[in-house]
Amino acid sequence: MTGLRGHGTSAGKVRRLGGACALALCLVLAAPSGGLRAAAPQVAEQAPGFYRMMLGRFEVTALLDGTHTFPIPTVLQRPRDGGGPRALLSEVRPGEAESRLARDFLALPFEGSINAFLINTGSRLVLIDAGAGDLYGSCCGKLVANLRAAGYAPEAVDEVLLTHLHADHVGGVMHDGKVVFPNATVRVSRRDADYWLDPANEAAAPPFLLPMFRGAQAALKPYRDAGRLIPFDGEGEILPGFVAVATPGHTPGHISYRVTSGTETLLVWGDIVHVAPIQLPDPQVTVTYDTDGAGAEARREALFSEAARTGAWIGAAHISFPGLGHIRAEDGRFGWIPANYTTVFHAQPPGDAR
Repeated sequence: MTGLRGHGTSAGKVRRLGGACALALCLVLAAPSGGLRAAAPQVAEQAPGFYRMMLGRFEVTALLDGTHTFPIPTVLQRPRDGGGPRALLSEVRPGEAESRLARDFLALPFEGSINAFLINTGSRLVLIDAGAGDLYGSCCGKLVANLRAAGYAPEAVDEVLLTHLHADHVGGVMHDGKVVFPNATVRVSRRDADYWLDPANEAAAPPFLLPMFRGAQAALKPYRDAGRLIPFDGEGEILPGFVAVATPGHTPGHISYRVTSGTETLLVWGDIVHVAPIQLPDPQVTVTYDTDGAGAEARREALFSEAARTGAWIGAAHISFPGLGHIRAEDGRFGWIPANYTTVFHAQPPGDAR
């Protein structure tokens, strides 16, 4: 009995000591500055900027070049309500930009996406627009990294189709004076090429457009020198499944590309929209660097109506990444319906199957 009592006493001490140690350990682990568990550092980077969908038998990959601050107060314009020349939206309708942004839980400064679209037909790899590359600074120039993250190499691109020659669409074809897509042919409408690559037009342009001229000329120089810049005239099929559609207004030779596979269509429309929360409900809003503001407005309204009627997919350069979705008309206003995220893909068939 004596041994049993001694054993019981020791066990009780151990149990009490164990309980105290467990409590102490819990307190250490729970302490914000506990030495046993360090806080994980924040990553402070976004996920790779690519998103995929199937268009009939074509694989479409949206690629993000970056996001940048869009200077809404000094760039957006609108006709005055009583007629007369266009003026800044902030003067014509004070507070409207901020109100429309707030409706979408956004505010100034507004961060806009720069999107491009890579289309694998099965026999060709076609890139529509190339982002800003080096021309917009550290915000952008991420297209090649995202292209690689998506499983492709720049050397695999066969064709680059440009909607127009503004810096944030053409800049990405060049890096440090060298071609980024060494095996690709670059195509653009002759009307846009003639305008932006002509020194006489540069000399006559307003100062705020000069970086656009210089950026386009620098980006395309290595392709011109190699004979791989091939302008095209007018509208029509550029490649099997790719039709150029003239959509001037933003620039003299602005082009959209209608991509069709089977019964499905994607219209990659370039700079038809810059700030979706403002221009979708009010297509009359233009930007200061539209070559023809009235023409850009008319083209935008026509494309909104067509897209809402046909239900075609839209690939938008400056709608929030991935910039893929549909246009809906409702109660006299247009709205954007983004693509539903999916991880389901059909098998890619061999050949250039349309």
